[in-house]
Amino acid sequence: MDIDTFLHLHGISLERHAHPAVMTCAEADLLVPRLPGARTKNLFLYGKKSRNHLLVTVPSDSSVDLARLGELLGLGKLSLASSVSLAEHLGVSPGAVSLLALFNDKTLSVEFVIDRSLWEASAVLAHPLVNTATVVVPKGTLVRFLAATGHIPRVISVPVRTFEEVTS
Repeated sequence: MDIDTFLHLHGISLERHAHPAVMTCAEADLLVPRLPGARTKNLFLYGKKSRNHLLVTVPSDSSVDLARLGELLGLGKLSLASSVSLAEHLGVSPGAVSLLALFNDKTLSVEFVIDRSLWEASAVLAHPLVNTATVVVPKGTLVRFLAATGHIPRVISVPVRTFEEVTS
């Protein structure tokens, strides 16, 4: 089943906005039309000791402190997971990662972590499993989508690096 069929079966309608392919948040800022929702960045992470996979969704301008995030979640050292692991667990390629990719995690092996500011937003923006389109996902729709996939979000204030830490 594809994502559009899944959404239709669960009564979820999302308007698709096509745009040129984007691989980074900086490209998205230039090429994705202004839409009514919080812009997001998605990190697919792997806990080296815990062997857990995580999808972490944060505001697009965030620089996540992976060390502090690993400590906060009790998972130890976190690193970016490989593109092979991304394809295996979420069925997408780099650049197309979004919370909608949880649709492909049928075994619920990926923990979903979302920054509190996004969870409290009225809507978030997400790629519909391709990086050539963006959809607006209203909060109620996000809750229904996660329930339909079986994922329980872990809502936290994701630790970020300060400007000084990023530039040093």
